[in-house]
Amino acid sequence: MLVLGIESSCDETAAAVVADGRIVRSNVVATQNALHLPYRGVVPEIAARAHLTSMIPVIDSALRSASVALEDVDGIAVTNTPGLIGALLIGITAAKTLSWALEKPLVAVNHLHAHIYSCALSREAPIFPCVSLVVSGGHTSIYFSRDELTHELMGATQDDAAGEAFDKVAAILNLGYPGGPAIDKAAKQGHAEAVRFPRTRLGPRSLDFSFSGIKTAVLYHCCGKKGREECLLSPEETADVAAGFQEAVVDVLVEKTMAAVRLRRAHRLAVGGGVARNSRLREKLTVASRQAGVELILPEPVYCIDNGAMVAGLGYHALKQGRTAGPELDAVPRQLDSRSPYKRKGAG
Repeated sequence: MLVLGIESSCDETAAAVVADGRIVRSNVVATQNALHLPYRGVVPEIAARAHLTSMIPVIDSALRSASVALEDVDGIAVTNTPGLIGALLIGITAAKTLSWALEKPLVAVNHLHAHIYSCALSREAPIFPCVSLVVSGGHTSIYFSRDELTHELMGATQDDAAGEAFDKVAAILNLGYPGGPAIDKAAKQGHAEAVRFPRTRLGPRSLDFSFSGIKTAVLYHCCGKKGREECLLSPEETADVAAGFQEAVVDVLVEKTMAAVRLRRAHRLAVGGGVARNSRLREKLTVASRQAGVELILPEPVYCIDNGAMVAGLGYHALKQGRTAGPELDAVPRQLDSRSPYKRKGAG
């Protein structure tokens, strides 16, 4: 079964063709980093307009790379939640139009669940059941994943996501955008023990996250509590701050994730999302998993960023179970898991 996957939840326009939920025939991603670089973060209006321009060329490129025609596709999968509403709507509109015109079934895919599924791409061995960590620019969540389509939220960020903290700290340190790779690179030249930043744990049994405090700690360290307009650190000091910040974030991510593994007595741990490319996170998770006797499943770096392959792969399983969507499919910008921090704040 061939599934065309479309992803436009944030600032990547992506499309892919995947066979039988696992074999990636094509995976095309158009990034918007250059557009958002002057603002050192994603501007929703700019992102939506860029998706509008890139969507059709990206889909065409994915089909050509897979050597298939639209008529050969058995179904169309599209991300509909969570994400930026304007960005989501571009992908959803494209998917619904293709579904109607081709008379092909349409399935809606949860972006976070797709990041978990990215670990299954190009892999023959099963990954479920498992504890799963999704760590990206917009989300930091721990799930117990029973199968491809069943995920129980165990913990989520109370405020900022880890990836957002990386972007903001990179901006403070004048390291550029996107912040994740910039911090990772700078940290390799620094000493993590030179500057120790706080680890926010939210209680001994909490699996939730909070990264707003560490951003403030870095800001005060670099610019003073009165807030100088720019960071006045030397290159060596900058590297030490980057290393200390990264170590603090990674420590919390690993600690809480392994606590979830112990709580569920899980034998597998799957990690997805853009921050899953971070070399220090991969290193510490590898050590912790080995010590716990747990199989660690990390996606290939190309599948860590937002991509259509993870959407198409997960969409295949939704199609097999008949979980199709109709023309009424709409964008849902905030995840609706019962334990979502957005739900607790009453935002719906």
